Amino acid sequence: MFIQTEETPNPATLKFLPGRSVTGGAPVDCPTPESAARSPLARALFGVEGVSGVFLGDDFVTVTSNGSKDWAVLKPALLGAIMDHFVHNRPVLETSGADAETAGATGTDDPIVVQIKELLDQRVRPVVANDGGDIAFHSFDNGVVYLHMRGSCAGCPSSTATLKSGIENLLRHFIPEVTEVRAVR
Repeated sequence: MFIQTEETPNPATLKFLPGRSVTGGAPVDCPTPESAARSPLARALFGVEGVSGVFLGDDFVTVTSNGSKDWAVLKPALLGAIMDHFVHNRPVLETSGADAETAGATGTDDPIVVQIKELLDQRVRPVVANDGGDIAFHSFDNGVVYLHMRGSCAGCPSSTATLKSGIENLLRHFIPEVTEVRAVR
């Protein structure tokens, strides 16, 4: 098995491409070891000293370092954990069903919200997935779109520019009711 790695715009994260499906669909964000309870793969990665976050995408894994270890030290250990997991055919998730934090889990059918979600799904999420991250819709209130940054996007130095120059401009162009985009934690 050959696992590729890619740097991301966030120097604290590294993207791993195992060459196979990881979640097979909805991304799973594990920003803490406790949030990794349902994922044997995420738990194994948190077992590597220096890991502070794991994000499981459709076909990639993004790992965030807490900065205590150099990537030169962390990377081999992470590659080993990922390879061991897939070589032994362990499940990525122990329970079935969609991730509780998937984009669009608001329960509203407001036409503006539907349009925002469609633009995010079609034009934004594929681009940020290329960088090892995800952006999930949180809410829309009085012209302001609130988004949750995940994976390499969370804590990325360029995430503010991505929100303001990229996503905000895109949404304002297509949806006049949108006046601003903000990140939420």
